Amino acid sequence: MTGWLTRTATGVVSTIVEALEELRIHRGRVLLSLIGVAVAVCALTTVVGAGAIAEQAGREMSERFGGRPATVSMNVGTGSGATDNEAVAAAWQTTLDRHGIDYASRSGYGTLTVQFVDGAVPVAMQVVDPDYGVMHRVRVMEGAWFTDGDGDRLAPALIVNEAFWERIGSPSLATHPTVELVGNGQVTGVITGVTPAQSEWETEPAAFILTDSFLPLQPETADPMMGAYAPSYEMWVPDGSADELTESVKRAFESELGDGATVDGWRSDYAAQEGDPFLPIKLMIVGVAVVILLLGALGLLTIALVTVRGRIREIGIRRSFGATAGRVFFSVLMETVVGTFVAGVVGVGAAIALVRSPLMGMALGGAEVQDMPGFPVEAALIGIGAAVAVGALAGLLPALGAVRVKVIDAIRF
Repeated sequence: MTGWLTRTATGVVSTIVEALEELRIHRGRVLLSLIGVAVAVCALTTVVGAGAIAEQAGREMSERFGGRPATVSMNVGTGSGATDNEAVAAAWQTTLDRHGIDYASRSGYGTLTVQFVDGAVPVAMQVVDPDYGVMHRVRVMEGAWFTDGDGDRLAPALIVNEAFWERIGSPSLATHPTVELVGNGQVTGVITGVTPAQSEWETEPAAFILTDSFLPLQPETADPMMGAYAPSYEMWVPDGSADELTESVKRAFESELGDGATVDGWRSDYAAQEGDPFLPIKLMIVGVAVVILLLGALGLLTIALVTVRGRIREIGIRRSFGATAGRVFFSVLMETVVGTFVAGVVGVGAAIALVRSPLMGMALGGAEVQDMPGFPVEAALIGIGAAVAVGALAGLLPALGAVRVKVIDAIRF
């Protein structure tokens, strides 16, 4: 057994050494053929690596709207007309503490009038709690997101959008810029952060404000367009136990609210959708990768066939000196396999450089990825594996053709 393994290992090593020597001798033609393979592998690996980044960018965009998996939203109905927001908030906090839920936020919309230099303007306010920023991946381009201490400010903290910030002259946040807020009374608000515009159409001023800061300012007359302030109650829970926790929290929340109260709960994050929401992206990536791989294999096969045809005299002479058909077959096959392996390594290295370059951000339309994934190991393995597979497939027909070469062919050529 040991002798058989030794002979097999010796044969494989000698075949690889012979293949490397042939590659060196025919390096001109080999280089031309392997450039195409390296480019194909680079493109293939880049597509797979970029696909992972694009998928992460898509996830983060979905999380900014619907929350991270698993985000559960709840609406409260008291059945008695106006809702006592403070009483509901107390019941909500008791329910959260009982279930040990760390991340939760009230989320609603309201309107406050802001006194700008050019006049007083009603501004849409998104009314949230500090945890909302983590749950929804809110990006802040200047300053910082709310902290728990911001709720105790005498001057309410505001996080405004770019349109709001530009309208007041884009002041440095280090100067603690302020604006006058008018609702149920008038108070001075302090701008502590600025969020980037979500699109080129976001031209109207808007802001985030903490719930505890908004409630005392809430206008007595409801906005005719948005109606009375009625928040939803969101919590971020483990994905695997979301259904059980949702039902338990609903029952406990209703119990805390008392008779006549109803609570509706549902998941708002993308992971609650049936099926894989990113399946179209994955299928597109697979399709492009297969096409790239086939083109690389076709080019290599053509050059390999031409190369073997030009070596008929050499192969015939080797057969006359006793080279077996198996030795000739594996020698020709390993030439392409070893060559494409080297090309695969070069292609993967170039792909890593491309994926990590600023060009990738430009290709994604300037989208910022907060949790940038590392270069996928599977992408590198796929690239090198594809290169070796292409080499094996492209070398198969030339190797079979080389086996058919006879000694007499060395004389004819």
